Formats: sequence, C-alpha cells, structure tokens
Amino acid sequence: MAQTLRAHGLVSGDRVALMMSNCPQFVVAFWGALRAGCVVVPMNPLFQEREVDYYLKDSGTKAFIHSESVLLDAGTGAVSAGQLHARWTVRDHAPQTGEPLSTDLEAAMERVRNSDLPPSDDLTLTNADDPAVLLYTSGTTGRPKGAILTHSNLTANVSVFSSRCLQITEEDVVFGALPLFHSFGQTLGMGSAFAAGACLSLLGRFSPDAALKLIAEQSVTIMLGVPTMYTAILNAVDEKIDQLSTLRVCVSGGAAASVELLRQLQDKTGCTVLEGYGLSETSPAASFNHPDRPAKAGSIGTPIWGTEMRIVDSNGNELLPHEVGEIQIRGHNVMAGYHNKPDETQAAFDSGGWFRTGDIGYIDTDGYYFIIDRKKDLIIRGGYNVYPREIEEVLYEHPSVLEAAVIGTPHGTLGEEIVAVVTVKPGHVFDSDDLQKWCKNRLAAFKYPRTVLQTSVLPKGATGKILKREIEIPETIAATYAAAGS
Repeated sequence: MAQTLRAHGLVSGDRVALMMSNCPQFVVAFWGALRAGCVVVPMNPLFQEREVDYYLKDSGTKAFIHSESVLLDAGTGAVSAGQLHARWTVRDHAPQTGEPLSTDLEAAMERVRNSDLPPSDDLTLTNADDPAVLLYTSGTTGRPKGAILTHSNLTANVSVFSSRCLQITEEDVVFGALPLFHSFGQTLGMGSAFAAGACLSLLGRFSPDAALKLIAEQSVTIMLGVPTMYTAILNAVDEKIDQLSTLRVCVSGGAAASVELLRQLQDKTGCTVLEGYGLSETSPAASFNHPDRPAKAGSIGTPIWGTEMRIVDSNGNELLPHEVGEIQIRGHNVMAGYHNKPDETQAAFDSGGWFRTGDIGYIDTDGYYFIIDRKKDLIIRGGYNVYPREIEEVLYEHPSVLEAAVIGTPHGTLGEEIVAVVTVKPGHVFDSDDLQKWCKNRLAAFKYPRTVLQTSVLPKGATGKILKREIEIPETIAATYAAAGS
C-alpha cells in the first residue's frame, strides 16, 4: 500500500483520504499511508457531496480511497476538489473465492507488486512530531476544523490505553463495530488491538443481532462502544445472554452513559464496565475509570498516564473539588493544532499550554472527574457529535429561510434528537418537509433535523444573538422523542 502511494507521486506529508465503512481495506490503507509518511484524512462514508468537497479541498488531499457504495457523492466531490493524484474504490461486499479484495485499489497494488520499486524498508520514515492523522472536528462557530494528530500523539495514546487502561494481551479479541473513521474506533480500537498483537473483529454496520452473533462466534473479550450500542444490545440479549459470556471488559465512551445503563450492562454481562472521556483533539483518550482502581458510576474517571486535567473558572483559575468549571487538558495526547487555522489554534490553548475543552464539569475529593454539560450547543445523537452551526448554514442557503436555530431535545434511545426552528422571509411559505429534504440532501444522515418548526420570531439577546436556551419545543414533540424506545 505504501509503495502504491509512492508510485502515484505521493511523498511524505501528502494527504490520503479514506471514506469507507469498517473493512480490511481501511486497515490496510490506514497503516500503508502512515508507512509511506503520508497523513490520513478519515471521512464518514455517509457524507454528501458538499461535505466530501470541503474535506478534500481543505485538507489538500492527494489520494482518495472510498467504497463503491459512496461512488456518486464521493465521485462528484472528488472531481470538484480537483487536486487528486489518485483515486481508488474498494468493494462493499465480501469477496467471493478468487475475487480480489478491492477493485481499482487491488489492481493498483498488483501493478506495484510486479514492478521494480524499492522494498518498503527504503521508504522515508517519519519523525515523532510529524502529522499522522488529520481528524476533522466541527466547531459551533464555523465549518469543520482539522485537528493535527502527530505520530507521537497516537503512539503514546495507544500505548497507555492498551497497556494501562484495557490491559490487552495477544489472547484478546476486540469488538470492532465503532467506525474506524472516528478516533474512538480508530485509535483506541484498531490501534490498541494492533499494538498488543490482539485480534480486531470488524463489523461493517452495527445492529444488535449482528453484534451478538459476532461476539459469540469470534469469542470477543473486549467491547468498545457508545451508549446507544449497549442499549440496543441489552434490549436484544435477554434470551441470548450466553452470547456475551466471553466478554471481560466493556468500555463506554463517545457520549455520557446513564448510571442505570452501566449498572444493567454490568449485571447482565458480569464483566467489568468502564467509562472514559476524550475528544478528537486529545487523540482521543484523556481520562478513564482504570481497571486497577475503584470505578465511580457517572464519572469519567481519572487522567490517563502522562496526561493532566484540571477544572478552571472563566479567568483560568483552578477550582477546588466540587466547584464547577471548564475541563482543561495538557499532555502527550493533545493535538499539535488545527490545520491552517492559526487563530483557532491559539484560541484553543491558554498561555500554559492547557487545551480548553469547552466541556463543563467538576472533580471530587478523590480526584475523579464528572461532566455536567457538553460543549456549548453541541448535540450528541447516537454517539455522533452534531454541531448546529453546520446545519444552520445549510438552512440559511434555502431561499425561504430568514433565521434558523438548531437545538437538541432528549431522545429515549439516541440521547438527543435534532430540531430546527426557523422564521421565513416575507412572501414565502413555510414547508417543513421541503426544508428537511433540503438538509437531508446536503448533510450526512445523522446530521439533518428530524423536525423543522416555524416561529414568528426567535428569542435574542441585547446584541441580537439568538438565545437558543430560550427556545421552547412543543410539549407533544418533546414528549414523543423523550419516550422513544420505551
């Protein structure tokens, strides 16, 4: 894979975008790109054309590898981006006997195998502080930003998490249903399994039945998942509890899990259940309920080895236990900065090098951290971070929309559901279905609003800023979502 990239003109530092579901080809392409000294740009295969176009252009991607199922959106986005040296597709279905693992990619690699290129040992090696992954994370004030994660960021985070947090051995089988394009599945799942020499058992598309079958057939010992995955499995497992008998550790992250969910998970599986915390900008692990210490329900645990955390007030003063403030992080896991965004990078750190997470929480007298609120305006739907501003920008492009605000409302199984509230321009007619379709055609499936409401005026502060906290969702809609799945 590394030689194939070099044969197509890519050099150290060039970007390689991967837009695939969980499959062996993602793994091969990921490590091959890093071996060639390139920088991986992971992309959600649910992205639409405008998102593909932005990611490829902003990152300066030179090679683009994507699955056949996203050919239309990926293809149009790639053509729009214009700067590609190479573009390959891979199959979505399991290969038949004698069928190559991928279409264009396999053919390209076969040509390299038969060439006179130097062996892989002659490839240029990278330095510890060179970029390894450009992981895009949205902000509430603009378009997605590429967090630069270096080789040392990822190596240290993987090493600490696999050895000290999960204590993985070569005998373990890690459940690989978390998306590999996301840092949770990519670094902590794939990276930790590979570092320990364990097995990574991939699941391309999560469903509780498919998960239970895979766990039983592959004798999975470690499961990493988001709360919605565990909820779905628990709802399906009553008559199949033996299928979970091989699990020894379940890790929950990506969103806050309820104490009741964690209790049920531990009671039904009998395994150790641990919750942690991190962000894309922290590679991602920052804190964890370590297996050799007492776990606290509802806590995100204590900082991992080599990482510092603290709670500060609005002036940057460190707070005492149980005082509420912003969580800040410093250590080997913190990103090098945001790609081509010096102002945003500077704003993300204080003068002492502490990364400002924007998450609000507190620390107890035993040193355990607790989150009481998420980043301002952030919606977490089914474990995915959804940033309202990105949706609002799409709504503002609709000819009938005057003003728009996107907020989250509690959902019984997804955690939160997305609701858009708009005012329309004079002379235009409000059409909820049309606005929803408008967003659906321009955003990934997990991002578009499931409800679009009209209001005569949006609440505003003295400066004219829309006050989302004062927007009220009709009780019938809020109750329906809150009761979903019950």
